[in-house]
Amino acid sequence: MGVDYYSILNLTRSASDADIKKHYRKLALKFHPEKNNDDQAAADKFMQVAEAYDVLSDPRKRAVYDQFGEEGLKNGVPAGSGETGAWTQGYTFHGNPDKVFRDFFGGDNPFQEFYDRVDGDLSMGFGGLHGRGAKKQDPPIERDLFLSLEEVFHGCTKKMKISRRVMNEDGHTSSIRDKILTITVKKGWKPGTKITFPKEGDQGPNNVPADIVFIVKDKPHPRFCREGLNLIHTAKVPLGLALTGTTVDIDTLDERILHIPINDIVKPGYKKIVPTEGMPMSSDPTQKGDLIIEFNIEFPASLTPERKDFVRTALMF
Repeated sequence: MGVDYYSILNLTRSASDADIKKHYRKLALKFHPEKNNDDQAAADKFMQVAEAYDVLSDPRKRAVYDQFGEEGLKNGVPAGSGETGAWTQGYTFHGNPDKVFRDFFGGDNPFQEFYDRVDGDLSMGFGGLHGRGAKKQDPPIERDLFLSLEEVFHGCTKKMKISRRVMNEDGHTSSIRDKILTITVKKGWKPGTKITFPKEGDQGPNNVPADIVFIVKDKPHPRFCREGLNLIHTAKVPLGLALTGTTVDIDTLDERILHIPINDIVKPGYKKIVPTEGMPMSSDPTQKGDLIIEFNIEFPASLTPERKDFVRTALMF
C-alpha cells in the first residue's frame, strides 16, 4: 500500500471521522514546530500527520486510498476500474502543514495556555480553548422586514423563508437548505426594531454561523404615515370649506370611521389633533398616540368675474 496514513495517525482502517479528528488534533499539537525547537524529526512528523489528515478527512480521497492504495490515490484511479464519480485525478499534497493546522484549529497558536494539555484528552472542540484558535463568528446578516401599519397596529405572525448552507453529517461537505423563521410581531413595534435569530447563517467547518437580524420598516400606506406613536393623515379640503367649516371622515386602522368636525378656519400650517387614535405603545398597547390631521387646501383653478366680485365683497371686512 505504500504510505500507511492510518498508521501515521495511530488509527485502524475502521476509524470514524471523529477518531480521525481526535488523533490529528493530538499529534498535530504534539509535533508542532513551536513545541519542538527546530527538531527536524518532529517537523517531518508534523508534515506526515498533516498529509494523512488531508487524505483521511476527505471522504472521496479516503475511499480511493482504501480501495486503490497510495498509487491509485496519487496517480488516479486505474482505467477500467468501473468506478463512477470516484477520484480520477492524481492527488498531490500541497506541502503546507501549517495550512492544514490553521484550517483545523481556526488559528495559528493554540499553545498560549495549554502547553501541558498535549497528552491529555483534547477531544473537545478547539473553540472552547479561549486561545487565538477560537472560532470567530461571521458578521450579522441584516434583512428588512416590511410591515403594514395594520400589521403593527394589531400585531401578527410573519413567516420568513431563508436559504442557508448547512454542514452535512460527514462534517466536511455542505448543502443549501431552506428554513422558515417565525416572527411574532408585537403591537406598536417601531421602525428600526431588530429581531435577531442567533447563528442561523451559513454553517462551515471553521466558523460560527452569523446571526440573522430582521429590521422593521414601514410599508407605504394610502391614508397614514407615522411619527413615533402618532399617525399623520393629510385631508384635502376645498378653499370654501377651509374657510367655513367641514367634517373630515377617516377610515381607521381597526376599520372604524371617524367623523371629525373642523370648525376652525383652516389656514396654512393648521393641524387638528384627535387624542388616542394613533399607534399603540409596544410596552403597553393600551396606551396610544394621537391622530394628527394635516390639511391640503385646494384652491379653485379659475374664477369668473362675477365670482371674483362675490369673493372680494365677502372677504372685505
